[in-house]
Amino acid sequence: MADSLPGSPLISAVELRKLLAADAPVRLLDVRYRLGHDDGRERYAEGHLPGAVFVDLERELAAHGDPRDGRHPLPEDADLAEAVRRWGVRAEESVVVYDDSRSLPASRAWWALTRAGLRDVRVLDGGLSAWRAIGGETERGEVIPAPGDVELGSPGTADVLDTDQVALWTGVLLDARAPERYRGETEPIDPVAGHIPGARNLPIAEVLTEDGRFREPEEIADAFEVAGAGENIPIAAYCGSGVTAAQLALAGALIGREVTLYPGSWSAWSNTPGLPVATGADPAEDDPLEG
Repeated sequence: MADSLPGSPLISAVELRKLLAADAPVRLLDVRYRLGHDDGRERYAEGHLPGAVFVDLERELAAHGDPRDGRHPLPEDADLAEAVRRWGVRAEESVVVYDDSRSLPASRAWWALTRAGLRDVRVLDGGLSAWRAIGGETERGEVIPAPGDVELGSPGTADVLDTDQVALWTGVLLDARAPERYRGETEPIDPVAGHIPGARNLPIAEVLTEDGRFREPEEIADAFEVAGAGENIPIAAYCGSGVTAAQLALAGALIGREVTLYPGSWSAWSNTPGLPVATGADPAEDDPLEG
């Protein structure tokens, strides 16, 4: 997409290069993560933006416990604050997060840091590929910064949904997974296939371009509308484990829509005995086209 607007949660590679050339106070965070792999740090060490610090999604942006909490539940507020200072983030700095996976893990970082009160967090639109496409330099090895001094808030669980709350949600509930997982035709990870009854399917691919950038705001707004998230309708979102849903929240922010997350997502719902499961097509697929 074009250069982002002031205050946008996105930053283009061109904009970022200008900031870095001007020695602006920017902390770069590299959030390499691939489902089913544990090689993020190794891939980061093979080449990353100059000065970027590695962030471990599994260990620093998520906690681990009972399966009923999901695969990537929220870390404790104090643990996240400690990690952010370990990454060297200082109070006067802007933060830019990126990855090499269509901005999926970077969106989880954006969401976690923004809700914890960091004032300026942006995602590099298009990630590492976009940076390399403009001839941006990379470096090898690991960056170990001096400890930062930023202070985070303690949001706890005030602005997210747990399993009991999502069952009572009265707005639209969006499932960000691929259609075949939503319909229950396949489930490669969790114990049960299907979706939460009443949820509508908005696959994350609908808000991204083929090269992993976010679509224009008008296209994103249309995708939300088609999925049943019209104007003034409260929106909640889930996915497999709370990572892709954060990317849907970022898409919502690009069009001025607040998206409340169910961090436990399908991994929590499907691991909680006795909860209902729906299968089959999204009702939106049967809605008649207007016009």
